[in-house]
Amino acid sequence: MSETPQKKPWGGRFHAATDRFVERWQASIAFDQRLAAVDIAGSIAHAHMLGRQGIVGAHEVEQIVAALEEIRDELAHGTFPFSDALEDIHMNVEARLIAKVGAIGGKLHTARSRNDQVATDIRLYLRDEVTALAHQLVEFQRVLVDQAEVHVEVVFPGFTHMQTAQPVVFGHHLLAYYEMAARDHGRLADAYRRLNQLPLGAGALAGTTFPIDRLGVARELGFDGVCRNSLDAVSDRDFAIEILAAASLIMVHLSRLAEELVLWSSPPFHLVHLPEGYCTGSSIMPQKRNPDVPELIRGKSGRVFGDLTALLTVMKGLPLAYNKDMQEDKEPLFDALDTVHGCLTAITGLMAGLTVNRARARALAGQGFATATDLADALVRTGLPFRDAHEVVGKLVARAEEAGCDLAELPAATLTDLVPGADPDLLHRLTVDGSVAARVALGGTAPAQVREAIADARIALHHPQLP
Repeated sequence: MSETPQKKPWGGRFHAATDRFVERWQASIAFDQRLAAVDIAGSIAHAHMLGRQGIVGAHEVEQIVAALEEIRDELAHGTFPFSDALEDIHMNVEARLIAKVGAIGGKLHTARSRNDQVATDIRLYLRDEVTALAHQLVEFQRVLVDQAEVHVEVVFPGFTHMQTAQPVVFGHHLLAYYEMAARDHGRLADAYRRLNQLPLGAGALAGTTFPIDRLGVARELGFDGVCRNSLDAVSDRDFAIEILAAASLIMVHLSRLAEELVLWSSPPFHLVHLPEGYCTGSSIMPQKRNPDVPELIRGKSGRVFGDLTALLTVMKGLPLAYNKDMQEDKEPLFDALDTVHGCLTAITGLMAGLTVNRARARALAGQGFATATDLADALVRTGLPFRDAHEVVGKLVARAEEAGCDLAELPAATLTDLVPGADPDLLHRLTVDGSVAARVALGGTAPAQVREAIADARIALHHPQLP
């Protein structure tokens, strides 16, 4: 950053220079320079409008736009001379513009304020970010569906309370995360609708006395409409909070998957094998194969939740309209988006290379009397009320525990003693394959149902509705 003293665009009413520490401390250019491209885009659209409305002469607009395009090239090639004395990206660009075209560069700021300018920049930036996140979610979903198809008949233990509950197929388990990602995608699309409204033209807080064309600027920049109240336009950060909330839910889902991957890949479970490119070793224990990627994803979820909390806290007590506190919106936003992008990239690559220990999965799926509910259902089909069937099977489980065997290994008489007239072979027909195959209701884990869900997912992913 340049340390050369700079004349402040707002300095006319001041007699003393800004304290040098305060100047550096309050500057946002170190992080808001990533808004440079969208700041230029918004300024070009604003310049075009000033020319169309006769507020600035056509020849002057041509010079301003040409210089802005040159500045855009400087930014792209890393030759732009940033200065923290100029506080933010808007004042840096304006100073560079005036250096190039002289006093007419100062006309660009006619009928706008940094307040509506930064609100516009953030919305333009977030539009691209939301679209990119949506694309990443679709790729993640595609990998989940591909893996679900490979594992559509692979029996896998299903848990509740981290206790063996009922067998499922692994493809069904993966599609649960597909559904979570679909909701994440929907939240981003919904937030995009409210995000895509133009604040530019609101001025500092009260609008402008110039005959501007806000709808024309909105069309040029691809906004669906304009913010209808000037006070709200410059003080609103709901759209940013919504996106952070959506990002937080994405991280909740990724963290849940990461937790399962850490458990499943551990030696006591030994259910899955993570690709080596997504693991690390120990500096002291040569046998270790640590699941660092899912562990980091699990940890980074808290970082994104913190970013959401930070922005909620910034906004909760602010009077209308703009306040300097709102400068604190950018770092949490940038951090959260960078974090989610990275986590989605990592988890998508990891899941593409995931393999399942099928024999171990089948063995665990049958432990803990996982077919007990199937036995209860079978008894219900003989006419027994479910609550009575539940009690009978509970007694059978207790006897199996005492005998140290599975339900299917109990003597047939154990069942007929409790339910006279019951089929004596009912116990012996209990299998994990039969359990999953029987769950044919819509949304169930039967392979036939999972194949239908995969087909539906592929149709949805063929033409995804991206923001």
